[in-house]
Order: sequence, then structure tokens, then C-alpha cells
Amino acid sequence: MSGYDASAVTRVVVGVSGSLNSVTALRRATALARRLRAGLWPVLAWEPPGGDSAARRAPAAGLLVEEWQRLAKQRLASVLEEIFDAEEPGVPMQPAVVRGAPGPALVATANREDDVLVVGTGRRGLHRAFSGRVCRHCLAHAVCPVLAVPPSPLESELLSVHRRNTWHLRIDTRGL
Repeated sequence: MSGYDASAVTRVVVGVSGSLNSVTALRRATALARRLRAGLWPVLAWEPPGGDSAARRAPAAGLLVEEWQRLAKQRLASVLEEIFDAEEPGVPMQPAVVRGAPGPALVATANREDDVLVVGTGRRGLHRAFSGRVCRHCLAHAVCPVLAVPPSPLESELLSVHRRNTWHLRIDTRGL
């Protein structure tokens, strides 16, 4: 990215799904948008359950698609309300709900060279081979810079506790 002018950034597009990792990415994107004085575009991508072909075969497909779209908007609004509470993010915000697979939908939204696309990297460890497809797609196909945000330390701790509970392992309480 040598020669890249960060002052030319007009939009910070961020993928939001409601996962802990996407919330971490949203917080990072908000801070970046404030610093660059750019607009914040939180994007939630959604697909019909079973894919587009299953949705077309369903009776009353139009009604189902409208309901799925409404639920996606509601989910995005809920995440934004939870993150920003009653206060404003401090930058102009343009939330968007896009129908499609997350990676291609984010790349299509962040389609200008003066955008910055912020995505979560997915899980750490063994699961990473199967998660992070969205991040890899964005890094490979975006026309703008991509900021890949690693999971928060809290997410790592929660996963560790979950693994211990799953395997019925003792938690070392000496450090508490």
C-alpha cells in the first residue's frame, strides 16, 4: 500500500453479522471512520435459508423473501443499537442490508478505491481453516484496502471456557 493516501478515504465499510468478532470489527471500523472523518457503512449480508434456488421453489416465495429481508434489517438495527446504545457513533452512518453471500456482498458494497473495508478474521486455532472464508474472499477480491480485524481477547477466553466445559475439564481458579 505504498503511496496510499488515507485522507482520501470517504467510506469505511464493515461487515456486521452480530457475532462477537463482527462486533470487534464494527468497533474498530467506527474508530477508523472517526479518525479519517469518513462515513461508516455497517453492512449485514443475508441469504435465504437453503439458497436462492430453494427460495424460488418455495410457495409464496415473495412473502418469505420480504420476511427474511425484514429480519435481516431488524438484526442489523439490534446490533447497532446494542453497540452504540443511545449515543451517536460520531460519524455519518449508512447501515445497509445486502442480499447475497457475505464476501461478495461486502466487496460489491466497498466498490470504490477510496473505501476501506473492515472485516473480522474469524476464529483462531483449528476452526480457522473452516472459518474466515469471508475475510479471505475480501482480501482477494476487494478493489480497496482491507483491514482484517483479529478476534478480541475476550472471544479467545470465551472459547477456552467453552472447550473446558465441553470436555468437562477443570478450570484453574488459582489465578482468579
